[in-house]
Amino acid sequence: MDEYLRGIKKLDSMAKLIGNKKVKTAVFISGRGSNLLNLIKFSRQKKSPISIDLIISNKKALGLKYAKKYNIQKKIISFKFKTLAEKKILHELKCRKIKFVCLAGFMEILSKNFIRNFKKKIVNIHPSYLPKYKGLNTGVRALKNKEKFSGCTVHYVTSKLDSGKIILQKKVMISKNETEKSLDKKIIREEHKLYPKAILKIFNL
Repeated sequence: MDEYLRGIKKLDSMAKLIGNKKVKTAVFISGRGSNLLNLIKFSRQKKSPISIDLIISNKKALGLKYAKKYNIQKKIISFKFKTLAEKKILHELKCRKIKFVCLAGFMEILSKNFIRNFKKKIVNIHPSYLPKYKGLNTGVRALKNKEKFSGCTVHYVTSKLDSGKIILQKKVMISKNETEKSLDKKIIREEHKLYPKAILKIFNL
């Protein structure tokens, strides 16, 4: 009987989360926004624990077009002066009651001060099978080193580049005739599956 009641309570808490109480989320981008679009579509599914309420970019990124298309607030905040930029972002997050941040191709490293002040979970998706190939040009480096596989990783964000605790990752095999473009396509396809799975895992769903 106790197990039955515990099961009912768990289902009830999940229903509350997935009902009108989705977790207010911001997505940070710098580029074309393919992972942003994927997360927007995921957020609108019943099973998703998040709602995307804000998109932040450090420049006029192509991906910002999805803010207009899906009626989501957006902010462009230049990182020319990083400390000031992070203060502005923290203000936006606080004003909009954002409780969760997803980085999706955001080409800035957030400071210890920002992470400490936000006090909530920040996650990132990276196009390599970490801890291998942190930073940029991951596919080129993997091909140059004749690796048998690359991959993608969702991890918690720390002030150290691509070094936070790993949540989920997926290997992507590299074929004999692989090019940078073909590998990039394969990795992006897996990223679109992995990011939602990682978010469900974070919220124990």
